Amino acid sequence: MNDAQDVLTGLDPEQRAVAEAVRGPVCVLAGAGTGKTRAITHRIAYAVRSGVVDAQSVLAVTFTTRAAGELRLRLRALGAPGVQARTFHAAALRQLTYFWPRVIGGAVPSVIESKLPVLGEACRRLGVTADRAKLRDLASEVEWAKVTQISPEDYEEAKEKYHRTPPVKPEEMARVYDAYEQIRRERHLVDFETILELTAAVMTEHQEVAAQIRQQYRYFVVDEYQDVNPLQKMLLDTWLGGRDDLCVVGDPNQTIYSFTGASPHYLTGFGAQYPNAAVIKLVRDYRSTPQVVDLANLVIAKGRSPHRLELVAQRPDGPKPQFREYDDEPGEAADVARGIRKLLDKGVPAREIAVLFRVNSQSEAYEKALSDAKIHYVLRGAERFFERPEVRHAVVLLRGAARSAAGEPLASEVHNILSSAGLTPAPPGGGKEREKWESLKALADLAEDMAAEGADLPAFVAELERRASEQHAPPVEGVTLASLHAAKGLEWDAVFLVGVTDGMLPIIYAETPEQIEEERRLLYVGVTRAREHLSISWALSRAPGGRKSRRPSRFLDGLTGRASAPPRLAPGTRERRQVAAPVSCRVCAKTLVNATEQKLGRCSTCPADYDEALLERLKAWRTATAKEAKVPPYVIFTDVTLQAIAERAPATEQELLAIAGVGRVKIDRYGDAVLALCRT
Repeated sequence: MNDAQDVLTGLDPEQRAVAEAVRGPVCVLAGAGTGKTRAITHRIAYAVRSGVVDAQSVLAVTFTTRAAGELRLRLRALGAPGVQARTFHAAALRQLTYFWPRVIGGAVPSVIESKLPVLGEACRRLGVTADRAKLRDLASEVEWAKVTQISPEDYEEAKEKYHRTPPVKPEEMARVYDAYEQIRRERHLVDFETILELTAAVMTEHQEVAAQIRQQYRYFVVDEYQDVNPLQKMLLDTWLGGRDDLCVVGDPNQTIYSFTGASPHYLTGFGAQYPNAAVIKLVRDYRSTPQVVDLANLVIAKGRSPHRLELVAQRPDGPKPQFREYDDEPGEAADVARGIRKLLDKGVPAREIAVLFRVNSQSEAYEKALSDAKIHYVLRGAERFFERPEVRHAVVLLRGAARSAAGEPLASEVHNILSSAGLTPAPPGGGKEREKWESLKALADLAEDMAAEGADLPAFVAELERRASEQHAPPVEGVTLASLHAAKGLEWDAVFLVGVTDGMLPIIYAETPEQIEEERRLLYVGVTRAREHLSISWALSRAPGGRKSRRPSRFLDGLTGRASAPPRLAPGTRERRQVAAPVSCRVCAKTLVNATEQKLGRCSTCPADYDEALLERLKAWRTATAKEAKVPPYVIFTDVTLQAIAERAPATEQELLAIAGVGRVKIDRYGDAVLALCRT
């Protein structure tokens, strides 16, 4: 392309408005499937091609290495190959590494890829018992504290302010956090949060460094701006240095990472920070059928957000979303497998089908059901493809073989090498071995695709190294099993949203109005992953013959009838409508508004009369139950809920159910055990 105007060809009116808004500040509110990446890459390319800015002066920031790689590929195709597209961490580390010898001196610190080993040592120093699951929870809490700029000495106070529920006692959490930081400094290590912190500090304390970086980067674009956290915002403001040539892109409907410290307020409040900003909305949905878009709009419209975007479908009509109810989880999983088999028989590729759930522990039933149905699947988790041990080992073997390649056909040569690493003709049953097999099979399939294009083994290894640098994992021919969080940013022809019950979506420990609304947005994200086929299902009990005490998610109230008639409900099952009744103090009868007081059923100043021994028994039971389930104790019951149970000592299921924080799902799981403890 030689003419800058060519870059604007094929854009819809709103996308073109984004592309032509070449000077900041610009805020793009982009709904799911509306072509936001297309809009911002064309904006950058148009600005470069029309001479508004040099390509080397642009810094496009996103949240994943894969997304940054995608931006670079598109910009190269549009004639803007010199643009820097990086994650916050990659951009900051590059700058910090460059300036470290000049302004600090000595060796550049090593980067911690995982906090778990350092946290493990911190726990051992303090005598804190922590298995791998608890270490992961501790790491998440440390990351939250660091991105929100909370020091170890301020943690306990901040925990109350932000309503955090740490995996250990607050004072213990603060000590672990402090020990982690001490060990990190002793070992001359930096984690991802420290990289951002130090980069901002170096720029603030050394004006010559700030001047050089600001001279280099004059034009900023930030994708997924609803997911920016306070630390990232601080670094971005430091980069800008009071300038406003900034374009941000995000979707308030897809804010699902607040628990990590991300804040949508930077996106929704962009106009307040920059009163002269251009605000452009992208609402034409090119991904999903009108039936899917209509359901997505209904899900989000029932929420509280004043910033929601209403999508306008651009695709032809498709099938109506299906709503299905089952007696138990195995029955739900088996029928989902049957539904997937029907789609496969109709020609829908397995890689274009996904089963999405709220938490990873739900995947087991679907792994079994798909294995029983002889349907290939792949588990999509948090671990990056090229960081998996089996993939690293395979790449080492392939790299070694490429040095002495004998000219054999690429596909057969790769298959032979991967066979020695564990690739078998048929997949194993499930679990970790299945994940390993799927990884190796993905490499073998990529080799077959490249063999068809005439590639040899050295070219294949070079392609793997390029993909590894950009975290561009090869596609896997199998049905995707993934959590809703892991599914964000992806899309499939057919999506099965499973286990959509109260207690799971919204998750049982989402208690505040803000947390509930984030769970609603999580369902919205799940719905908008589907291009054409969408099924939403739930089971009334966990196991066959179990008590059918579960209920479909409150987020589906009033929606199932509009989208499609649900299948036959169990006898006596009716649509549920919940209206929250006011809660009064059981001591002084005052209306309670504080969430903690409502849960206790009394004012915090009113006297409490309870059996301390019962409270200790409840806590001991909770600890053992959480350990067995490999979840944090607060997932079972929070401290406040245990306190309320101890104060009221319920004797019946109805009395236990009357305590805030004890819903039907928890009655089903823990009711008998709790009542037995109360009778002891």
